[in-house]
Amino acid sequence: MKDRIALNIDGREIQADKGITVLNVARENGIYIPTLCYHSRTGQAGKCRICVVEVEGLPGLQVSCSLLARDGMVITTASERIIETRKMIVELYLSNGKHNCISCEANGVCELQDTAYRLGIERPAFPIAEKDCPVDLSSPMIIRDMNKCIQCYRCIAACNNIVVNEVLDMGFRSNRMTVVCDLNKPIGQSSCVICGECVQLCPTGALIEKKSVGKARNWETENIETTCPYCGVGCRIRLHVKDNEIVKVTGIEDVAPNYGSLCLKGRFGCDFVHSPERLKTPLLRKNGELVEASWDEALNFMAKRLSGIKESSGPESIVGIGCARSTNENNYVMMKFMRAVIGTNNVDHCART
Repeated sequence: MKDRIALNIDGREIQADKGITVLNVARENGIYIPTLCYHSRTGQAGKCRICVVEVEGLPGLQVSCSLLARDGMVITTASERIIETRKMIVELYLSNGKHNCISCEANGVCELQDTAYRLGIERPAFPIAEKDCPVDLSSPMIIRDMNKCIQCYRCIAACNNIVVNEVLDMGFRSNRMTVVCDLNKPIGQSSCVICGECVQLCPTGALIEKKSVGKARNWETENIETTCPYCGVGCRIRLHVKDNEIVKVTGIEDVAPNYGSLCLKGRFGCDFVHSPERLKTPLLRKNGELVEASWDEALNFMAKRLSGIKESSGPESIVGIGCARSTNENNYVMMKFMRAVIGTNNVDHCART
């Protein structure tokens, strides 16, 4: 059994496990503390400073995402001093970038936008010359717009610590500091494997999916939770659907086995659903050409062909290959058919590694 501690947050007496941060204690008890750099999958950050709180007996404001909760703590999360500090930080973020919310693809799911809204900020208080970084369109799947980057380090932590591909890092100094790929290469020319982990964890519109641009506002889509149709890991995914079309795919956070992470195919490869080249009816080759046939005709033809091959060349001359886009049940039936009906163990699967 874990050690328990007692602390007071905004006048509420709260019990919590020893060893977790003040931010997580607050979140577990429905107390709002904004943050732009912390994410449950990337761990303690301490970069954005928006999650500051007051702790009785400690000087100044404390960063709640890296402050461990201790027994007897008395914490205030929304005093006038804290609110004014958060406002100033968010106003600086808004001033130092091109945060054009109206046309931004992240409108409605932007954490910077949400924080500014909750703090009542309508426009930046500090006019600063806008960034003018060229938008990186070199990747086939990801758009990088560093004009909207707030240097939260989430994408770097995701790439280095979760995916462990180590493509991203912070480069340059002072007001030229920015996230770079490898030695400041365009993302499409870097060692990026296009898993999209950075896109999912970015709190603003600095990293977005290229294929979803202009297809739907986030509030227009229906979210459908399902399982990735590719390999046998069984990653949980969320389909963002508008007008019966998959606009984009995201990993479902805090759910096994993937906890939000997806590979290239799982995140960007579901557009095959809408491909006009998908077969909708069986095809049989007649006089050298593929023509449409009924299911009865196709199944009878296959039964005769397989029976003839088995009789003339033996069952070991037949091989069955399962499809990763089929259900486990369908692949199981195919396996039983090959072993019990055909009489061979020549069964393989395209997702086997």
